[in-house]
Amino acid sequence: MIGHLERIKTFLEVASAGSFAAAARAQGSSSSAVTRHVAELEQTLGVQLFVRTTRKVSLTQAGALYYEKVHPLVSALAVADDGARAQQKALSGRLLVSCPLSFGTRFLRGPLTEFAERHPGIELKINLTDSFVDIIKDGYDMALRISAAPADKSTIWRKICPVPRCLVASPDYLAHAPTLATPADLPNHSCLSYTNQSDGDTWHLARDTEDTMRPVRLSPAFACNNGDLLAQMATAGRGIVLLPRFIVAPAIAAGTLSTVLTDWRAPEIWLTAFYPPYQRLPRAIDRFTEVFEQHAAGFAL
Repeated sequence: MIGHLERIKTFLEVASAGSFAAAARAQGSSSSAVTRHVAELEQTLGVQLFVRTTRKVSLTQAGALYYEKVHPLVSALAVADDGARAQQKALSGRLLVSCPLSFGTRFLRGPLTEFAERHPGIELKINLTDSFVDIIKDGYDMALRISAAPADKSTIWRKICPVPRCLVASPDYLAHAPTLATPADLPNHSCLSYTNQSDGDTWHLARDTEDTMRPVRLSPAFACNNGDLLAQMATAGRGIVLLPRFIVAPAIAAGTLSTVLTDWRAPEIWLTAFYPPYQRLPRAIDRFTEVFEQHAAGFAL
């Protein structure tokens, strides 16, 4: 049985064509069916929508007002329908994404595999680097980063999930190192620094029960721009390092690294998606972000 929306569409067709017969031809229907649909709409509304003569069909005042109100609504619905259909069309083109090295080698396989299966027409290129690339200058479509809130105002970004960090050292190092009771003791220790942070030689820490971060200035014994190598150096007994937990979790579980100053925390950092200043995300980037976020809900960070 024809519904109310279909009756409205028939009404609009008749109003545009100026003829029941022309509207029937446009709809692939019969003149009697079109006439019946309009009559049913008029009965539902309780108003006459058309003046019918032997020569032409014209809108009544009520019909003209109704046309003015419903035409943009039905047009918007058609646009929405077309947009939904377009989402099902195959995506094509190139997608260039930057991602941190340590994170990418652990977590990207799942989302990349699913995205490639869903959208085989996309040429996906991933650049694994711990450096913060200039996504506009270097031509990236998006970047995944692990960082605090960005200072760069020329990009758009959104947080995906927090990335916990912890201070760790090897049991062998701790057995022979000076006392470590508070962050104030850290300058007396061998510390390992991550150089891709603007303040890599200064760690900011706060008690779990406090909000105020306390800066601790260090003289690093070793500095590097890759978390995995820093974790390996810490495991080898070279000192204390502050790293995302996902990097050091296996070593902690194996007993080759131990957490220290466990009642202190570093500033919160996030896994974040960065984009050039699009007015609206291109479909390929939007679909990739959607797949990535679905997988991110299960990441053991």
